[in-house]
Amino acid sequence: MTAPYSYRADPSVPPFDDSAPVAVMDADCAICSWGARMIHRLDRKGTTRICPIQSPLGTALLTHYGLNPQDPASWLFLDQGQAHKDFEAVLHAGRRFGGWGHLTLTLRLIPRPIRDWLYIRLARNRYRLFGRADLCALPDPALQRRILR
Repeated sequence: MTAPYSYRADPSVPPFDDSAPVAVMDADCAICSWGARMIHRLDRKGTTRICPIQSPLGTALLTHYGLNPQDPASWLFLDQGQAHKDFEAVLHAGRRFGGWGHLTLTLRLIPRPIRDWLYIRLARNRYRLFGRADLCALPDPALQRRILR
């Protein structure tokens, strides 16, 4: 496990306000755009920001955590400087948001190797299954303010 806030010491990661959680996701993916809308609805405090993988910050964060930004099948959720990846990121975010977000915790009933296998299959085929959408073009102004560019 990487030390909390380890990206702060990485000169390739641009400085950013990390006082609140950040979800790093594919801005071209329809399911990720849906996920961004769900974060916006479930995060009642309105603090979680969304960082497109395609941005310089998103690319640098993925690289810092050993993920390939050219193959953005991964989902990264930074909370209190700690990185949560892939399916575990989804579960952590759901737990953090509470309310309806707690429904994601039922997915813990699925053994982790199967969850990881399902996540990889979904992530690798997301464009074919769900199509493309432009996260940065979502019309909700409040959601737009959450996007780190």
